[in-house]
Amino acid sequence: MGCGPGMLTPEAARVIRGASLIYGSARAIELARDAIPPECEVHEITDYRGLRSLPAHAVVLSTGDPMLAGLGYLPGEVVPGISSLQVAFARLKVPLARAAVVSAHGKDHARAVADAREEVMRGKVVFLIADPAFDVGALAAALPPETRLAVCEDLGYPAERVAVGTGAEPPAPRGDLFVVVAGEF
Repeated sequence: MGCGPGMLTPEAARVIRGASLIYGSARAIELARDAIPPECEVHEITDYRGLRSLPAHAVVLSTGDPMLAGLGYLPGEVVPGISSLQVAFARLKVPLARAAVVSAHGKDHARAVADAREEVMRGKVVFLIADPAFDVGALAAALPPETRLAVCEDLGYPAERVAVGTGAEPPAPRGDLFVVVAGEF
């Protein structure tokens, strides 16, 4: 689906238009609404553990980054949308070749902070996939005070916000849907 409205690729829209059975989160289904054929059977995912047992012809919608912290592990073809990594780095004008990806989404936040610090110290620009409980202040405190930090929220949505600060004065997220970029950019 990509990370927000308008981030669906033509190839992904073609696959959705040809689907007879679709599973996705409420947000993913809403993002795909215009491409879903009227006769298609659509189910909101309530148990992510059961996704491996879906019929082979089912199309599973995934928001954001299926190959970074999403549903890319499922069998079958992955048709990507425009990811939050691409959008965040484009908004900040950071070359993707400088990226180091760290996931804190549903994972050990302390380990993610340590990994992010290590990558920043190596000269990489960290793209950190956060979850609503991630503490940007804890990341900022682990970095040199002059390190640039950006909180990129609701990427692709009308309320999109990119707030830039430093380790000494970090930006704070206002909502639950955000990623963090840290390093020299």
